[in-house]
Amino acid sequence: MPEKFSFECQAHCSHTKARAGVFRTPHGVVETPKFMPVGTLANVKTLTPAHLEAAGSQMVLANTYHLHLQPGEDIVAGAGGLHKFMAWPGPILTDSGGFQVFSLSQMRTISDEGVTFRSPRDGRMINLTPERSIQIQNELGADVIMAFDECPPYPATRQEVEAATERTYRWLKRCIQAHSRPDQALFGIVQGGVYPDLRSRAANQLVDLDLPGYAIGGVSVGESGDLIAEIVKVTAPLLPASKPRYLMGIGTYREMALAVANGVDMFDCVIPTRLARHGTAFVGGERFNLKNARFREDFAPLDESCPCYTCQNFSRAYLAHLARANEVLGYTLLAIHNVTELIRFTGRMREAIFADRFTEEFAHWLAPRVDRT
Repeated sequence: MPEKFSFECQAHCSHTKARAGVFRTPHGVVETPKFMPVGTLANVKTLTPAHLEAAGSQMVLANTYHLHLQPGEDIVAGAGGLHKFMAWPGPILTDSGGFQVFSLSQMRTISDEGVTFRSPRDGRMINLTPERSIQIQNELGADVIMAFDECPPYPATRQEVEAATERTYRWLKRCIQAHSRPDQALFGIVQGGVYPDLRSRAANQLVDLDLPGYAIGGVSVGESGDLIAEIVKVTAPLLPASKPRYLMGIGTYREMALAVANGVDMFDCVIPTRLARHGTAFVGGERFNLKNARFREDFAPLDESCPCYTCQNFSRAYLAHLARANEVLGYTLLAIHNVTELIRFTGRMREAIFADRFTEEFAHWLAPRVDRT
């Protein structure tokens, strides 16, 4: 673990592999389990740093690929790094850009050297290699940076997944060689698709490299929630208990609860702000579409149990009005609530683990049902 980074496991569930811990970084601590809001372009959409802090955010994400395209890592570095650029004092994690390159399936070429693709912004050709991804992330200055990986699609043949997994491992070793900042923790990413033996092989290879932390990638790319849970169940226990474990791109109640039960510590997803922009809120484990007619004259708070600014000051009827009118304030108020709700959910799991009541209090989400959020 690099200087100023540490991970401490503070409590365990006696019935599952769930655990509560503290991940210490140069810019503060992350109390796990923890949901991390996604700030792709150095901002969590429609929210200010003050909103995020009030919601209980401790770590936020930004994206290497998008920030390289706009405004450019040189601009961010010139501002003093991401923390100063976006006025966020807490820990930051940057994705490597691997998932975004995966999404450009019709616009990119993958080789052992790296990925060549045409910028969707200005049409120029960009060559993103493991070394270049790490260089960009070193300039951005996040606390945690991610290794450049190849994220295979779902479905894919075993041969395709195995090739991507092996390439990810080779790229990881190049990332380690390119990494030059001791104040940044480089996490490796376990690929392997839906094949347990490939996941196991990849995890064992990464563990041998003794990295500061480990992520489970290549999920939420089209698989069912139950299949994601099986992948996590196979993979998470293979990762070191002394290091943080991060499940990439996950942010629903059930997926997070099942992952925590298998020893995962951190999560991220765009879902709370994306749903907010469509007029949808998380309430009591359900999704409320505020554009539905039943909310037009509903003057109750969105969630009476929620301490967020939105629930303490505005009615469902007002939020429904803003959603129907496509007012930006509506996006902000719903995003405040949704981000707060998912952070509170992981916070409740943390408290339940300390009390050794995780399986009792979260039985609803741990049961094998498919008709939930």
